[in-house]
Amino acid sequence: PGYGDSPPAEMVATVQGRVAFLDHVLQELGMRRPVLVSPSMSGRFALPFLLARGDQLAGFVPVAPVGTKDYTAEQYRRVQTPTLILYGDRDTSLGAQALQSLRHLPGHRVAVVLDAGHACYLDKPEDFHRALLGFLHQLK
Repeated sequence: PGYGDSPPAEMVATVQGRVAFLDHVLQELGMRRPVLVSPSMSGRFALPFLLARGDQLAGFVPVAPVGTKDYTAEQYRRVQTPTLILYGDRDTSLGAQALQSLRHLPGHRVAVVLDAGHACYLDKPEDFHRALLGFLHQLK
């Protein structure tokens, strides 16, 4: 809500509102301990959710998300959610920037999709899915 062609939504104007919104979506879908895959702009929702309620997630897969610099290394260090940091090697701005912040997450892994840009899941879908599925298979 509030991005692309969707109408502005006051409920997601704050960090707390975005956490509550995502929590509501997961509850409505009946999801228990999902793996949250967060490409690009969805970082504005996923990162605050991870920091506030990461214990509700089985895993987190940020794909060059925005907003990583909004949080401190100490905030990231408190997260215990298994994480796969994924980005395309041709995404020299947001991918590298996100990695600098997200590398503070304990127990994270990094997967770089070769010859792929910011939307590495579109540029190299087989490589993206191979990395994602490998991570999912290793979760408890």
